[in-house]
Amino acid sequence: MSFESHIRVECVRILGKEWVKDDPITLYTYRCDGLTLYTAPPMGVVFPGTVHELASIVKLLHQHKISFIARGAGTGLSGGAIPQDGSVIIEMARFKEVHEVDLINRTITVGPGVINLRITEHVHSEGYHYAPDPSSQKACSIGGNVAENSGGPHTLKYGVTVNHVLGVEMVLPDGELVTLGGKHLGMPGPDMLGLVTGSEGTFGIITKIICRLTPNPENAVTMLGIYNSVRDACESVSSIIRHGIIPAAMEMLDKITIYAVEKALKPGFPLDAEAVLIVELDGLADGLDAEAEVVEKLLKDSGATTVKRARDEVERAKIWRARKEAFGAIGQISPSYYVQDGVIPRSKLPEVLDEIAEIGKKYGLTVANVFHAGDGNLHPLILYDYENPQEIEKAHLIGEEILSSCIRHGGTLSGEHGIGLEKAEWMSELYSGSSLDNMQNVRAFFNPENLLNPGKIFPQPGRCAESKSGTPPKAGAVLDKSKLVAAKSGIAV
Repeated sequence: MSFESHIRVECVRILGKEWVKDDPITLYTYRCDGLTLYTAPPMGVVFPGTVHELASIVKLLHQHKISFIARGAGTGLSGGAIPQDGSVIIEMARFKEVHEVDLINRTITVGPGVINLRITEHVHSEGYHYAPDPSSQKACSIGGNVAENSGGPHTLKYGVTVNHVLGVEMVLPDGELVTLGGKHLGMPGPDMLGLVTGSEGTFGIITKIICRLTPNPENAVTMLGIYNSVRDACESVSSIIRHGIIPAAMEMLDKITIYAVEKALKPGFPLDAEAVLIVELDGLADGLDAEAEVVEKLLKDSGATTVKRARDEVERAKIWRARKEAFGAIGQISPSYYVQDGVIPRSKLPEVLDEIAEIGKKYGLTVANVFHAGDGNLHPLILYDYENPQEIEKAHLIGEEILSSCIRHGGTLSGEHGIGLEKAEWMSELYSGSSLDNMQNVRAFFNPENLLNPGKIFPQPGRCAESKSGTPPKAGAVLDKSKLVAAKSGIAV
């Protein structure tokens, strides 16, 4: 579907010529988000800069029954920003204003295009920070964080995005502007704000966000446990929680990831270790060292051969850089990777990680692990060569078996990346038909004509079971298995 001339003319009238694009380079750039295994070109891309412009564009597209998607930084990993049915992409990057800092109420009000890390940088000198810290926080936008209910290493203690957003302003799919929540917790009425957070951009387009600020801790102690087995590292996680200690973060890296981060970043992790566990405690200075000594003993008692403490802020920053840039470091050892986002009970970590290793061996691909050990949010990285169609196919099959393992062990499909396109067909494995119907009825209250970000979260009519491992076809299409490998590798079919 082309960007119909009369629609394009109206968009130019509303936004100006420079903010309406449908050239081949732009369409290619916006064909996918961080999940590059799935691609589809948009009809066009528009860049509103004000709420009035956004509402006008939405009303125009709604009037002509053209589907559309709000997109932030494009760092999402579940295909949530990939256009379906030739949707128009509404790029929100120009909404990057910090509107207000209210230290009395401990809030900061920002546009959805503000980068996550910039929020903390804006208030750090005042003694505050924004707690949810995804590994992509240097690049991801707060609007996308709200859409996916993003987490991060420090959400073990502090909670995910929904716990730190107090209010939003958003444009509904028909162009109406609404406000949910406010500057404090406990607003009267149903928790519509909690419902919208994590709805993956299918309820409305957020234009303003009131974020809760958290006081900076007086002190932090960061430890690195070194292990000869992944199973021992998993036992340390359970041991700490079992003793009633909730660290700010507990993150695990396996041998493959250790090698990659050492090659790229040189944080000083031992290359002969099977796993390392990063444990960070924070809070009041008084008593923190004593708690750290208890944790250090627990780590050693459960199998750590060595426990190192970061001696200063430089060493602490080096450890956290290795964790947060681990995904990028994988590029040192593999041309591409496919990351999963399953969640399991902490007690099941050893069994599931053993299963993941066996699944990788079964298909002949390497699977690296770096993940939020404290809350059981796995991020297995399936390493493959994007120029090898057979390896692409194997990567999808491994991802399927990992999700199946998570469900079988009492877990779920996503901890923070979302369902998007990637896992939509798996929702029926986790929820009953009546539950899925109820969820879609709630979405229809906000988005009755399904014009906003269609084809996401829920199984689509007409898709066969094979589409769990294939590029999602349009609604009503049946996936041709013979075209699967070519489609995944970007070959025209």
